[in-house]
Order: sequence, then structure tokens, then C-alpha cells
Amino acid sequence: MMEKSLTDRFDLNYAEIKKNIAESAKKSGRKYEDIVVLAATKTVDADFINYAIEQGIGYVGENRVQEFLSKNDAVSQKAHRHFIGHLQTNKVKDIVGKVELIQSVHSLKLAREIGKVSINKGVVTDILVEVNIGGEESKSGFDPEQVCEAIDQMQGIKGINVKGLMTIPPICDKKEDSRKYFDEMYKLFIEIRDKKLYNNIEILSMGMSDDYDIAVECGANMVRIGTALFGARNYNL
Repeated sequence: MMEKSLTDRFDLNYAEIKKNIAESAKKSGRKYEDIVVLAATKTVDADFINYAIEQGIGYVGENRVQEFLSKNDAVSQKAHRHFIGHLQTNKVKDIVGKVELIQSVHSLKLAREIGKVSINKGVVTDILVEVNIGGEESKSGFDPEQVCEAIDQMQGIKGINVKGLMTIPPICDKKEDSRKYFDEMYKLFIEIRDKKLYNNIEILSMGMSDDYDIAVECGANMVRIGTALFGARNYNL
């Protein structure tokens, strides 16, 4: 049985998030329904995830392979499943075929492994190309100027389908400072999406609990929200 305090807090949080996204979407000439809210469920137990799904969450994403595998069977099949964390090539076999989309494809080596495993399993795996928009040494992903070339090469890899871009911008002292990175990502997304060779580019996944509203204003059509939905969690688990 879920604690009522948890569900009550979730209900309030989700209502606030929907309100904020609707306002931000309007500023960018869109509406709430144009934005996908993906619940980042790291450390959240299956019962709580299922409650969120029953309240309308249609997409869930896990950061770690082992945690995904441990909860997957218990999580409602009503939600779309994504993998949103750093994925090592030796773990690809554990994820492919179990998620609809892998958001964090940070290298050609990883893309090729996903393609190879997908072919072996008789599936095609949708992916997003991770962009290191801030050029941070501590983060994985392609530099912005490398993205077009990377997608060109990925187009030739059987077993995968490039659906868009994702990013995690640098941590900024002021929330508003993240806007320049989101603006850069949106410009890159539009440039790539409008190329005739890239017909399937349709997802721009950026923005998390602290900055999802700005990300939506700047053009994100998918946001990954954890703490703002579920409350603070123990990430050392």
C-alpha cells in the first residue's frame, strides 16, 4: 500500500508541472499536449511508478541497467519505456528489446553495438544522439559540430533508427543561464531535422527537474523529470 503522503505529494507536483509546461509551451507557440513528460524513475520503486502511470504518466526512463532489470517486470506495461542513463557497450544486450528508445547514445561504437544486438534479436531500436552542448570534459556525447557527421554514419547502421537529440547542459549558478544552451540545442535540432536525409528526426529531449520550463520555452518536446515529480531521493542506493 502506497503511503498517502507520497501520492498526495506526487499529485500536487504533477499538477504544478503540467501547469508550468502548459505556460512554457504557450510561450513557444505550442500546447501542453505537444510535450512528452518522461518520469525519470531512478530509485523509485515499482509501486510508486505504477501509481504515476495511473495518474497519466505515459513515459518512464531508467538510468541504470541493473535497476531497470530489477523493476521492469513489475512496472505497468501501459507506459513507454526509455533508457536515459549512460550505457556501456557490454550492457547493450540487457537493454535492447526491452525498451522502445535509448536516449543516451554518445558514440559511434555504442550505436554500432546497439545495431548489432538489435539485428540479433530481430528488432529495430530507436535512439537519440547525445550532444555535449557545453563541451564539458566530464560529460559524454558528441560535440555540436560532430553531430551531423555522426548521424550520417549512424544512418548506415542497420538495426537502429535515429529519432532525435538529447542533452544535459552544464550546471548553472542561475537557472536562467541554462537558456543559452537550450537555444543552441534547438537551433542544432532544427538544422538537422530540416535536412531531407533525416526524415525521422523528431525528438528533442532536454530539460530536467530544475530547468524543464526553460527547456520547453526553448523548444524541447520531451522533458525528463524525476525529483520534481517524486520528491528528493537517496541517489546513493
